[in-house]
Amino acid sequence: MAFIKKPFKRLAEGGSAADADTYIDLGELSFEGEGGGLGEPVEHLVKVAEIYRYEDVNDLATHVYNGNILVLDYTSVSSDELALKRITAELKSAVRDCGGDVAVVGKNMLMATPAGIKIDRAKIKGNF
Repeated sequence: MAFIKKPFKRLAEGGSAADADTYIDLGELSFEGEGGGLGEPVEHLVKVAEIYRYEDVNDLATHVYNGNILVLDYTSVSSDELALKRITAELKSAVRDCGGDVAVVGKNMLMATPAGIKIDRAKIKGNF
């Protein structure tokens, strides 16, 4: 625990307040080989999306047809039970057509995968 207390001790003893107020904007950082690793082109992506209406399903399903993994936040339609059933049925049909998998992975979160990628429904639990 000493390694955690030292920076706070220096600040409490009159250390530089500028050190505590500085931050790094991670949005401005760029790394070598970002995206593909070693300059290689990326074949598949994990796409994160939100859905606001049923009509958006076809646009989102094309990402799965193209071989990408889709993580879908359906919070905005979670109160409309009919729209949610239509959306999940359409997405299941699209995933079934391309040989993929679909599962709920969190509260108001759904994951759809293309062919060759299955979703393990067993949660990995950490030790307490």
